Amino acid sequence: MNTQPSTLPQTLMVLGAGLMGAGIAQVAAETGWRVTLYDTDPQAPPRARAVIERSLAARVRKHQCSSAHAAAALDRVKFGESLDAASAANVLVEAVFEDVDIKFQLFAELDRIAAPHALLCSNTSAIPITRLAAATSRPESVVGTHFFSPVPMMELCELVAGEQTSESTLGKATDFVESLGKTAVVVRRDVPGFITTRLITALVLEAARLVEAGVASAADIDTACRLGFGHRMGPLATCDLIGADVLVNAAKVMYAEAESDVFDVPELLARMVADGKLGRKTGGGFYPHSPS
Repeated sequence: MNTQPSTLPQTLMVLGAGLMGAGIAQVAAETGWRVTLYDTDPQAPPRARAVIERSLAARVRKHQCSSAHAAAALDRVKFGESLDAASAANVLVEAVFEDVDIKFQLFAELDRIAAPHALLCSNTSAIPITRLAAATSRPESVVGTHFFSPVPMMELCELVAGEQTSESTLGKATDFVESLGKTAVVVRRDVPGFITTRLITALVLEAARLVEAGVASAADIDTACRLGFGHRMGPLATCDLIGADVLVNAAKVMYAEAESDVFDVPELLARMVADGKLGRKTGGGFYPHSPS
């Protein structure tokens, strides 16, 4: 991870204090940003702080950073009591649940509160940026910044341009992402699922269909992808990591937008979500896990 402070104005607000929001807040704080983390759930901030503390402690144990660095990073993360704190941020990153109505309403509120120069970013993995930007009076300032979990470990960030996202906004977003030590790829056509979500969802859904049809076990399908394609993790293990609910929601968005049977959710996955078998976070999905 790049730990050199950015030359950009370093005031960031992350909206959504789940694992993704906490991860974004951590990497930003480690690279010198002053971060405000906000969530409507009053229990989310203490959970996020605990997540950040554990992650930083692990980095210290692995000699990836000093204890002084970790303490300074933690001190840069504050927890906002209301959305009004958005008025002081130069960059705002939305990382709430993957629901278009929730995100749309949030962007409408940010449009009212955020400073005129602020960069409005969404961490959505599938919802078109153009749709979210339509909630604002400044669609040229809205951009997708799709980080990957766990954020402190994953190097990639997809930058997604909506139909009206300006080149200036893309440039600022690139500077922001690179200041966090991430590598940016730019998606210039706002297609549902962008690059990575579109590809992994198609692969997971087809792998689930193979399991459903009794063609092969989840373990053998994942082994085939790891050893045959050089993937670090098979698609069904990836589904367990991401969360079956997250993946199914993304697939539904892409199915509605693209009208392609490639993104039609197989009954096996739909049943897993209905039964609460979401993967690592619930203790079971395609594989058994200890619940997180």
